[in-house]
Formats: sequence, C-alpha cells, structure tokens
Amino acid sequence: MTPLRWPAGLTKRLLSRLGFLSVPQVRRSRQQSPITNGVTKRHRAPQAPQRRQDGDGEVRDARARLVEAAVEAFAAKGFHGTTTRDIAAAAGMSPAGIYVHHRSKEDLLYVISRSGHDRTLAVVEEAVGSSDSPREQLLAVVRGLVALHARGHTRARTVNYELAALTPAHLSELAAIRRKIQRTVRAVVEAGAAARDFEVRDAAVATLAVLSLAIDVSRWYRDEGSWSPEDISEQYADLALRIVGAR
Repeated sequence: MTPLRWPAGLTKRLLSRLGFLSVPQVRRSRQQSPITNGVTKRHRAPQAPQRRQDGDGEVRDARARLVEAAVEAFAAKGFHGTTTRDIAAAAGMSPAGIYVHHRSKEDLLYVISRSGHDRTLAVVEEAVGSSDSPREQLLAVVRGLVALHARGHTRARTVNYELAALTPAHLSELAAIRRKIQRTVRAVVEAGAAARDFEVRDAAVATLAVLSLAIDVSRWYRDEGSWSPEDISEQYADLALRIVGAR
C-alpha cells in the first residue's frame, strides 16, 4: 500500500463536479403575491430558475456518467491504457464532451481519487468516534474499511492503485489525506498499547499492516464470490486484533 489517507480544501466547484452538492444554490426570487386587490395577476413568476435547476441537473448527470465511465475504464484498462474516447463512449458522449466538464483525463482521475480518499477518511473518523475503547475503535475501523473496499472494489482499485498517474500537486493533496488516515489509526493502536490492551513492537508498522489488510480487499474482491463484505469484515477484524497483539 502506498503510505497513507484524505489536506482539506476541496472547493465547492469540485464538489459540484462530483455531484456532492445535494441542493443547487439557487437564489430565492422576491416573493410576489399572485393577487392584488382581488384581481389575479396576468404575469406568473419567472420560469428561468426552474430551467436553471433542470440545466444543473443535466450537468450533474453528465458529470456523474463521466465519472462512472472513467472508474470502469481505469479499473479495467488502467489509467494509461484508457483513452478519452473510451470514457466518452461509455458515458454516451462525444470525446469533446469530456472537456466541457473536466480539463483532462488526469483531472477525472483526481476527482475520483479525491472523493475516494475523503470517503475513506470519513469512515475511519466515524469508526474511531463510535467508542472510547481502543479495541472497539480498531474493530470498527477494520470493519468499516473492509466493507467500503469490498462493496466499492472497482472504484477503490482506481483510487489506491493509480496514484502515480496524478500530477505532483494532486498527489500531494491525496498523500496528506492518507497521512491523516494513518495518524488516526496509529493513535488508536498507540492508545491500546498504552492501556495494555495491545502488545505491539512498533505501532507504525502495525498500523500499516492493518490498513494494508483492509484496503487490499479491493484488489481481489469480486461480487460473484461466495464471501459477502460482512463475512470478510468480521474475519479481517479478528486478524487485525492478532496484528496488534490484542489481549
């Protein structure tokens, strides 16, 4: 695993690209009464805001289709083996349509990778916040990460194994997030060792082992397999306890 996590600073513009802004920021029009002195006005409220909302929905849909198409293509062919024509065809768009929404193929990879890292960090922080016990925190972290990387294995392969294709600036952003994930999990391991719940020779090595165990699920997991994400999560949670020497 490339040393971890997810710096802050993702702009609203990039979030909008990903379709993560759940409600478009639409200015409220001035309230106008439809009736004046008992007479119904002939002029209705302007329809432009509704048309704008519909247009925004179409843009979000196009961006989402491009992202999903890129995820599938990158996972199947690798970043360098995928062309913009491959992505556009899978999204039902012309090659030129990609550049309406993204500056480059690398920009698409960044959007996918950034959202994946942000999601991973959120899962880790939620797991750690679910308990005050280092043992229970570690179990929650592993279960959460394994389930995330099993259910989203196609996207996770791109997020974790195509980092070298990013620009130095984008890679630096993601490296900072990975370090934050790593620090968060390492703090759990160190807290368990301090409380004598865990017995580890090196907390940093144990942390990397636990994270690598969970993240690598995306490399081999397939939906048609006989193990469910929940089955693997429970077994990997037991393995994680062994890695940290849980007592």
